[in-house]
Amino acid sequence: MVKYAKLIDIRDNVITSLADLKAGEEVIVKFDGKETKYVTNDDVPFGHKIAIKDIKKGERIIKYGFEIGSASADIREGDWVHTHNVDDDYICLDKDGNPLPGQ
Repeated sequence: MVKYAKLIDIRDNVITSLADLKAGEEVIVKFDGKETKYVTNDDVPFGHKIAIKDIKKGERIIKYGFEIGSASADIREGDWVHTHNVDDDYICLDKDGNPLPGQ
């Protein structure tokens, strides 16, 4: 059975799984008329992120074309990207571009 993932923005370094995946499974991404295949290194639940390139510790995780955190460990292409290897260190801004209080 073919399984798919979604690339949301060309700047993203992660894709979103559209099915539960087992380690070693192939997942297909269709974007801008092009089809790309990746192999998962880990079990990845539906709706979770998979790295589409190597991401070094400290580098930003990009989804929706925006930074959503940074790698807390080296992440390899095909790795499950979630709370175990991502620091939630992004800053939420208000409509004027100022950081929201309490961060």
